[in-house]
Amino acid sequence: MRNCRIYSLYSSSGGNSFCFEIGDRRILIDAGKNARTLCRALSEIGSDISAIDAIFVTHEHCDHISALETISKSRSIPIHMTEESAKKLDGTPDSAIHKNLVRHDTEYEVDMGSFRIRSFRTPHDSLMSVGYRIDIRIGENPTSVGIATDVGYVTDEISAALEGCEAVLLESNYDEDMLLSGPYPYELKKRIRSQRGHLSNKESAEFAATLAEKGTKAFMTVHLSKENNSADIVLDEYTSAIADPAVAITVASPDCPTEMSFSNEVETYDFCENNSCGDS
Repeated sequence: MRNCRIYSLYSSSGGNSFCFEIGDRRILIDAGKNARTLCRALSEIGSDISAIDAIFVTHEHCDHISALETISKSRSIPIHMTEESAKKLDGTPDSAIHKNLVRHDTEYEVDMGSFRIRSFRTPHDSLMSVGYRIDIRIGENPTSVGIATDVGYVTDEISAALEGCEAVLLESNYDEDMLLSGPYPYELKKRIRSQRGHLSNKESAEFAATLAEKGTKAFMTVHLSKENNSADIVLDEYTSAIADPAVAITVASPDCPTEMSFSNEVETYDFCENNSCGDS
């Protein structure tokens, strides 16, 4: 996609952060894990925390915000968050995040010049959870990208927000059989499978197929469970569901930066046991 590069810096239940480079602007969506890991991941894609113009938060769970406190102690980067999610921080009034925090209604828009980012609700067991659609206004052919992670089920609002996006980052959290036969307690399995939990591979792939029929050309699957999923299973679900072989599919690594592909080659990640990825 011209004038846009999209990276998952890392994505799993252990932490999530995504970097969008659009023209000369750079934003993060979520900042989980810790600041050291986030900055190291940015360095690996040739960027730096000082280049980030804004951070947009999907919801207040720690795997999406845990790096914000340390970042805010040394950086004045606007942190955009819904009012409901921001209530998580009200119990810690001395938090450094407050000086950077920009509170919004649940459905809000921010104009970044060459693009506009707009939130939409997603069902999840948090105070509030949103996804984002980014409408890019560079060049003669405007385009859109979207992200929806931590999704209990696909609502009409999500469908409307992501329809027409050229590229979509979409949760594909668990394989149903792996989850049901795995070691998680019954109540946790029930929560994950609920309408305020996470999206299964099958649900994700079926929705992706619908979006592909309406024009989406590239997908990145995100927020894969390390315990209840695998990249191979996700790819099998997606390639079986999507009829058009020209649609690009990228699977985000849980620990390492993954660049979203816009070619028609199915892509996955290489686990990076031998480099410096991961928490420390």
